[in-house]
Amino acid sequence: MKKTLLTLAVALLGMTALAQTTEEIISRMEAALDAHESEGVIMTVSTKIPVLGTVTMKTYTLGDKMRSESTLMGVDVITFTDGVTEWTYTPKNNKVKITDDKSGDSSEEGDVEMFSGITDGYDVNLTKETDDAWYFTCKKQKTNKNKDDPKTVELVIAKETYYPMLLKTKMSGVTLILRDIAFGVKEEFVTFDINNYPGAVVEDARGEKK
Repeated sequence: MKKTLLTLAVALLGMTALAQTTEEIISRMEAALDAHESEGVIMTVSTKIPVLGTVTMKTYTLGDKMRSESTLMGVDVITFTDGVTEWTYTPKNNKVKITDDKSGDSSEEGDVEMFSGITDGYDVNLTKETDDAWYFTCKKQKTNKNKDDPKTVELVIAKETYYPMLLKTKMSGVTLILRDIAFGVKEEFVTFDINNYPGAVVEDARGEKK
């Protein structure tokens, strides 16, 4: 009897999961992100640019502050921003360059906001399902006239947590992939402190054209 009830419970659980609509799954993903965003978001951002190749960056975002770690042409670079100022540290020559942060809120790479409202102006289809994740393809609707919106977005959501596992899209010939999303960033980690770089040469270029 117990075995029969357990079998029925598992079957019902499976049916409940299958009953979820695409909109419900993505809505739960957005709710999961909202619940943890204040803790700070960590993710890996890969940008594939024709001819130049792929640049991979690890980003740590907490409120208006962000720290990114990347390697450009074989040189490691650590960048801090707070929405007003940008500090770029190059370990190779132990140098810090300070500039005005002119990136703007909308261009912050690694911003979790890319996962918000992802179905707006898109037709979303479940293209694949595994034991661990749902795979979606979002295609831009003809009525969506926003030129900044990419034609297609690929999205993978973890079943256990509803966290996004991957977002992949292409804009102006540049392929962008967001992956390895996690939470938990300490403010001191995303705040630039010159004391952490003893002997560093500082170049203050604020006020200059970028």
